[in-house]
Amino acid sequence: SSAFITAFLASNIRGSSSAITREVYELAGRKYNPYWGDQQDLKRNSRLRDIQEPVVMLNYQLRNPHLFIEAGLSFQWGSQTRTRVGYYNAPNPNPDYYRNLPSYYINSPIGANLMGAEASGIAFVDDPQLNWLQLIRANKASVSAGRASYILYGDVLEERSIRGNFNTSISLGNNVYIDGGCSGFYSSGHYFSSIRDLLGAEYHSDIEPFSGTLNDMNGATSKTENEVFGYSYDILSHQIKMFAQLRLARGPWRGFLSGTYSNDFFQREGHFQNERFPDNSLGRGNEIKFTGYGIKGGVSFEFTKRHRIESNAMYVCRPPAQSGIFINPRDNNLVVPDIQNEKISSVDVSYIFRLPYLRGRVTAYYTRFQDLTEINFFFVDSGIGSDFVQQTTSGLDHLHKGLETGISFSPSSTITLSAATSISRYLYASDPNVSINFDTAGSQQELINPEGKADLGISKLKDLKLSRGPSQAISIGIEYRHPKYWWISTTLNRLAENYIKLAPITRTQSFKIDPETGNEYPNIDKDHLGRLLGQIPLEEVYLLNLSTGKSWILGKKYCSVFLNITNLFDAVYRSGGFDQSRNGTYGALLRDRQGGKPSFGPKYWYGFGRTFFLNLSVSF
Repeated sequence: SSAFITAFLASNIRGSSSAITREVYELAGRKYNPYWGDQQDLKRNSRLRDIQEPVVMLNYQLRNPHLFIEAGLSFQWGSQTRTRVGYYNAPNPNPDYYRNLPSYYINSPIGANLMGAEASGIAFVDDPQLNWLQLIRANKASVSAGRASYILYGDVLEERSIRGNFNTSISLGNNVYIDGGCSGFYSSGHYFSSIRDLLGAEYHSDIEPFSGTLNDMNGATSKTENEVFGYSYDILSHQIKMFAQLRLARGPWRGFLSGTYSNDFFQREGHFQNERFPDNSLGRGNEIKFTGYGIKGGVSFEFTKRHRIESNAMYVCRPPAQSGIFINPRDNNLVVPDIQNEKISSVDVSYIFRLPYLRGRVTAYYTRFQDLTEINFFFVDSGIGSDFVQQTTSGLDHLHKGLETGISFSPSSTITLSAATSISRYLYASDPNVSINFDTAGSQQELINPEGKADLGISKLKDLKLSRGPSQAISIGIEYRHPKYWWISTTLNRLAENYIKLAPITRTQSFKIDPETGNEYPNIDKDHLGRLLGQIPLEEVYLLNLSTGKSWILGKKYCSVFLNITNLFDAVYRSGGFDQSRNGTYGALLRDRQGGKPSFGPKYWYGFGRTFFLNLSVSF
C-alpha cells in the first residue's frame, strides 16, 4: 500500500482576443484585437483572465494480486476573474462598435452616407485600439461630478470545493473482475463583480443604466474601487455518484458491462435584492435536483494477436450543465421551465491491426445528444419588440456521426510515415423551442410583454450543421529519428467543412413578423430567405507544421530541447465564428445585408499565423 499528498497552485494571467466581422478584418487584418490600447507607455488589455487556484490532493492505494483499492480526497479553492470595461450612460467604448464603422453610414435608414463611411473608415484605421486616456478624460469631465461613466471591473468566481472518491477492483479468478466505487463533491461558488479601476472617477453609481433601477436595494448606491457592485450570488452544488462494472475475458473475447447512478443538487442564493426582481433575487431559490443514471458495455474479439475488432455502446441520462439551468442568475432565481436531464446515446465500432511495419485503426461512431438547453444573452430587434434578452433554447438535439482512420508505416527504424483522416457530420437533430426573458422595469421602456417573457415557438434547425470544427480533416506526416537522439518531423493538414454557430432566433416564426404591423411580412421570397439564412462553410485550410528536437545525457542529468513551428507558411484562415442575433426580423436582416457591408454580419475567429514553441528541460 502507499499514500501520498500532492499540492500545487494553478496560476495564470492572460489577455483575451475578440471575434471580428469581415468588415473589421478588411480594415485592420486578422491580428486585430479591439480589447487593448496604449495608456501612456503601457499596452493595456481590458480583457484579462486571472486564475489563482491552489489544489491539495490526498491519495491512498492498496494493490495485491486479487484486490486493488484507491481512495482520494482533494480540496480546491481560489478565484477566477475576467475583466472588462463597463460604460454607464456613455457611448460604447469598444473601437469596433458598429457605430464607429463605415457600415453604419452605408446602412443608414435615411440612405447611404458615402462621405461619412469613408471618414469613419479612415478614423478607424488611424486609431483602431481602445483609447484609455479618452475614458479617463470623460470620467474627469466636470459634467460627471465625480461619477464614473467608464470603469474597469472584474467578473469574479470565488470557489471552494471538496471532492472524494473510492474505487476498488476485485479479481474473482479466471479473468473475471468486479469493479466498483463511489465519488462525490461539494462546491460553493461566489459570483460577483468588483471594481478594479475607476479610471479617474471618484465613485461608480450602482444603478442599471437602461431602466434606472437599483442593483442592490439594501446597499449603498455609490461604490468605489475593490467594492462589489452589480450582482452578488452563490451557487451551491453537490453530487453523489456510484458505479459498478463487470469485466471478463474468455479466449479471444474481452468484454465489460457497467452502470452508474447519481444524485445532483443545485441552488442559487442571492446577496443583492435587485429592484428589477425584488421578490425573486435575494435569498435562496428553489432546490434543483436531478437523478442520473447510465449504462455502458463493450466487447472485443481478437482474430489473431495482430487483428482485433471492438465495439462499445452507451446510454447516459445526466443533469444539464449549471450554465443551462439558471436563466439569469446575476439578477434572479429563475430556472429554465421544465428543466430535465440530458440524454446521450452512443455506439462505436473499431478495427485495430498491428503488423511488423504497419499499424492502424478504423473507427465508425454515432452519438446523439437529446434535451440539451442553451442560454444566450444579447440585444435583439425582434418581430415582437426590441430589448436585451436572455434566450433559452430547449429541447435541443445534436447528432455526431462519422468515420475516423489512423495509420502509421515504419519502413525502417528511423523513418515513420503516418496518415489520419476524419469524415464526420455534426447536425442539429431537432427543432428546439426558443423563449426569451427580459427586464420589465423602467417606465420609459416599451415592453415586449408585461410578464417579462415570451415564447417564440420552435426554431427550424433540424438537419442544419453544428459548429463543431472541421467535418473533414486529413493529416499526413513524416518523422525521422536519428540514432544519436535527434529527430525532425513535419505534418501537412487539410481542414474543410467548418461551419459557424447559428442564431436560433432567426429560424423562429417571430423572425417573419413585421414589428411595425404585428403581421407577417408580405411576399417573403423563400429562395431569397434561404440565401439570407443559408449555411456556407468556411474556406478550406492547409497547414504545414514542423517539429524538431534533441536530447542528451550529461552525467546523471537528462537534457532536451524541443522546437515546434505551427502554420509554417503563415496561412490566413478563419477557425470558427457565430451569427449575430441583433437582426431578429427578416426586414432588419435584409436592410443590413443590402449595402454589402452588414453592420451585424457574422463574427469570425481567425487562426494564428506562424507560431513558435520552444521548450528546454533538465531532469535530475
